[in-house]
Amino acid sequence: MMRTDRHPAAKLRSLASLVAVLAASLLLGACETTGLGGLSGSGETRAERLAEAGRHQEAAAEYVYLASNAIGDERSRLSLLAVEQWLDDGDVNRARIEFANVALPLPDTLKPLWSTDSAAMLLYKGEADEALGLLEPLSRQPLSTRDRLRVEALRADAWIQKQDPARAVELMTQRETWLDSRRAIEVSRDRLWQGLLFSNPQVLREAAAITTDEQTRAWLTLGSLATTTGQQGPGWSNGIARWREANRDHPAIMILGEMQASDPAMYDYPRHIALLLPLSGGAAANGRAIQNGFLGAYFSSASALDDQQTVRIYDVNAAGGAGAAYQSAIEDGAEFVVGPLLKSSVAELANDILVPVPVLTLNNLPADTLAPPGLYQFPLAPEDEAASAAERALGDGYARAVALVPNNAWGRRVLQSFTTEFEGRGGLLLDYRTYTPGKQDFSNEIENLMGISESKRRYQRMRANLGGALQWDPRRRQDAEFIFLAADASHGRLLKSQLKFHYSGDLQAYSTSSVNSLDSRSNSDLNGIMFADTPWLIDPQPWIRYLPELYAEYWPKERRLGRLHAMGYDAYNLIANLYAARGAGMEEIDGATGTLFLDQTGRVHRRLAWAQFQRGEVIALPQQEDAGGPIQDISDDSELILPEAADEAPWDPTPQQR
Repeated sequence: MMRTDRHPAAKLRSLASLVAVLAASLLLGACETTGLGGLSGSGETRAERLAEAGRHQEAAAEYVYLASNAIGDERSRLSLLAVEQWLDDGDVNRARIEFANVALPLPDTLKPLWSTDSAAMLLYKGEADEALGLLEPLSRQPLSTRDRLRVEALRADAWIQKQDPARAVELMTQRETWLDSRRAIEVSRDRLWQGLLFSNPQVLREAAAITTDEQTRAWLTLGSLATTTGQQGPGWSNGIARWREANRDHPAIMILGEMQASDPAMYDYPRHIALLLPLSGGAAANGRAIQNGFLGAYFSSASALDDQQTVRIYDVNAAGGAGAAYQSAIEDGAEFVVGPLLKSSVAELANDILVPVPVLTLNNLPADTLAPPGLYQFPLAPEDEAASAAERALGDGYARAVALVPNNAWGRRVLQSFTTEFEGRGGLLLDYRTYTPGKQDFSNEIENLMGISESKRRYQRMRANLGGALQWDPRRRQDAEFIFLAADASHGRLLKSQLKFHYSGDLQAYSTSSVNSLDSRSNSDLNGIMFADTPWLIDPQPWIRYLPELYAEYWPKERRLGRLHAMGYDAYNLIANLYAARGAGMEEIDGATGTLFLDQTGRVHRRLAWAQFQRGEVIALPQQEDAGGPIQDISDDSELILPEAADEAPWDPTPQQR
């Protein structure tokens, strides 16, 4: 069933979102998770078993039902347990509604439950100090084991938010002494691990340097290694091998399990790398941005490598071209080459030489050019973004589209990619129109695409036949479910407002990263547009969450080049995988530019993150499997714009020839 409410998408991941990540482990009992067959009981026992199984919504519903048949303090207790379950599931809104219905004052026996629910809601808002104001007094009072475990876990969450991971480790280590099953200990350690993964790598390193407890230091060191490498690449592989050797009996061994154990391919990475970029000339700024991203990833991993890795950087323009730079890199001992960046340089490299040393280019070859063996291509291709738009729209439940794209080579490329992906997956592109960039008025294009012109002609015919004036409101075509809108931010602002003017503002619009200009201008005119972009910019994973801000601080002139920082970062992390693959397949990588995968032609593709303009801001959207149905277009007032009634006459156009 299609949802009609605004999707509760969060802003960029913050420390407050740590609570949502950890919520599944907030059930603090020491019991093993029961199988689904063990949930056939009734009453509170059933609610407890549902909670143990991680079915928090069902557990909350059971507690609410029980509360509805109870009175007094028992009703309050069951309501607070329902609140707890909704918080564990991340459903803060429902938790707050139920919490507000709890009658005060409460007996002393219920105050710990009330306080922990209150503290959890404060942590969801990122208010760690306020949460600790409730939790710290409780930690000094005699409590039941259940309440004690919940208090200590929430205290640890608060100290993670306050950038004191050492304190969190100490609390969770002490908390283990109150657990009486292996399963409960595993859950507790995993909870701590997830908290460390949300911590700032620099904070973890600094905390590890000053702590005097060896076990705490090892937790912090492992967390720092994971957050700097993203748990991938040779830095991570070699780092955990060293860490295991130095910490054979550490509790985190349970977390690592057999992860990355004893696979010789993990340690197979090039010791000498060449980076070919345009560092002079018109593309120098782009080249420097990629260089900064690349070196950031290198320095994040270098400390964990068993041998020193050398990176040499070559200015393609100063070296006399891509082919010459590549030959110089080989003569200097390069075992892997990254670059060049410009499409013309990539074509030159592919045409002039064989590839004795593998190379990862940062652009793609022309469509009719076959890549030689050993040449991999890693472009930030708009075609990937257009294909992602098609996949996202279909996943959101839309199967019939129209498209509006610029009348240029870029527009034709993204339209072709969108159409191929959309219709290949069972969708139907009903029609499309092109517009001329630089214009201010796109009325003709929109009216023709959306059937407004036909609606006007029907009105004129009826008026001529009947004579005299008629009450009439134009209607757009009703067969289209969404629009693929390929535009940069300036054209997107115009097109979105003109679509609304031409009775098409209710259509959900999907776009590419080009609509997100990073120009610091208000995006209110783009409200409602959904677009694909790099996770680095709109939804950074925990291991890169602090990097975009750090890069913007050190290189403020490159603030609008964040996608290239992410590209350089990913280029470094791709090296080990491609080098070890030796022309075979490559496992997917959780990258800064998207989820990266390799096709049979040696081209690296991306699965993008998704965002939407809401109230003039870029709001990250959840992964599609968590989205809960189509995300509706949002008006300036954050209200759903309902579609107007269809014209009485059926719409049966002939799609424009392509």
